[in-house]
Amino acid sequence: MFSSHLNAFFDYLMIEKSASNLTIAGYKKDLQQFLDFVAAEYHLARENIAIDQLDHRTVRAYLAFLQSRGLSRATQARKLAALRSFTKYLCREGIIKNNPIAAVSTPKQDQRLPKFLYPLEMQLLMETPDIHTPLGSRDRAILETLYAAGLRVSELVGMNMKDIDMGEELITVMGKGSKERLIPLGRQAKEALWRYFKFRSLMLEKSQKNCEAVFLNKYAERLSSRSVRNIVNKYMEQASINQKISPHTMRHSFATHLLNAGADLRSVQELLGHVKLSTTQIYTHLTRDSIKEIHTNSLPRR
Repeated sequence: MFSSHLNAFFDYLMIEKSASNLTIAGYKKDLQQFLDFVAAEYHLARENIAIDQLDHRTVRAYLAFLQSRGLSRATQARKLAALRSFTKYLCREGIIKNNPIAAVSTPKQDQRLPKFLYPLEMQLLMETPDIHTPLGSRDRAILETLYAAGLRVSELVGMNMKDIDMGEELITVMGKGSKERLIPLGRQAKEALWRYFKFRSLMLEKSQKNCEAVFLNKYAERLSSRSVRNIVNKYMEQASINQKISPHTMRHSFATHLLNAGADLRSVQELLGHVKLSTTQIYTHLTRDSIKEIHTNSLPRR
């Protein structure tokens, strides 16, 4: 039966593929949604769905169903990727002989440029928190570190004190697939962290807790990803920057500003922790100001 192999698949993702908890949770949700669709389509109980019902016709019908629900092509592609990964696992284990969904095409993706903040907008955002208060000091350090290191929010909240080398101005980041990378910190992020660490020490002393996380909540415990998103939204609103962003926008801005300043693509790939160079290439768009500057500086007969 289909569902009887799911737990073994999730164990495989965690142990052999070193997938993050977030990735595994996403796969669980997507595969459970596929089971719900098949159960409704064939009038079956979920536990009675057989492996041979994972075929190209059913998957194509599932994609058509997702499209009819108004889901984006990116979401459809992600759900198909979960099914592909599960099917490859079944082939690897010898549970099925051939890949029954190999012929199913991935929905063509819309070419959307990532959102980013201009340098002046970034400066305005950075200067919004009140650095003379414990939480304001922490929030400034969060914003500076997100931008200076181009971190994913999961990487930021997962950082421990031992991961920061203030002397060398480097941080060790545990990225996707448990891959470590070293990232320069920069002067402004370093100053923001030193300021926050004073408040952090007082917070731990007052709470009598011993938390190794860099960024703490008001209970002196590790800050959550949701809290970081709320923090970014709060200061965007206070700074009156008329744009809806997420912590990932700081990462987009980091990559965009580096490339616009002349950084090479391979170096930016290393800093972002991308496995494929093609993933980094989405940042090779140029802002209008950069285009004008290049035109002015490069064209002989300007």
